[in-house]
Amino acid sequence: MTAMSFAAPKAQTNTGDRPFPGVLRNARYVYVASYDGDQFNPNLLSEDRLAIAAVEESIQKWGKLMLVYRPSEADIVILVQSRPSEDVLAVYDGRTPGGQYLWRAMGRDGLQSGETPLVTSFEKGFEGVQPKSGK
Repeated sequence: MTAMSFAAPKAQTNTGDRPFPGVLRNARYVYVASYDGDQFNPNLLSEDRLAIAAVEESIQKWGKLMLVYRPSEADIVILVQSRPSEDVLAVYDGRTPGGQYLWRAMGRDGLQSGETPLVTSFEKGFEGVQPKSGK
């Protein structure tokens, strides 16, 4: 019975039952940071710095949002936290600093360089609230 619990797939994400909010449909600009500060903060853990870089790289490759480097310019703010036990990616309204997160995903090894399943979950949710084209 115990062996079964260790057979879970790596990087399983947990977004709960919370749907992706439609208010994010019009977002175009995104700022990425850690809960402990931006990537240039000298006190930031290296794991969080690497997570920020991995998320930014994934967003750039995806091409649906434009990265900005000042939170005041962002429609949405993505905050990340990378720990050995679990990674977190949360999306906040860029116009309401300090507010409740709009969407969040958590999972082990979810923000690693090269493979970012938490960002993939975000991208799928974002695309799911976009208007359907008439194709």
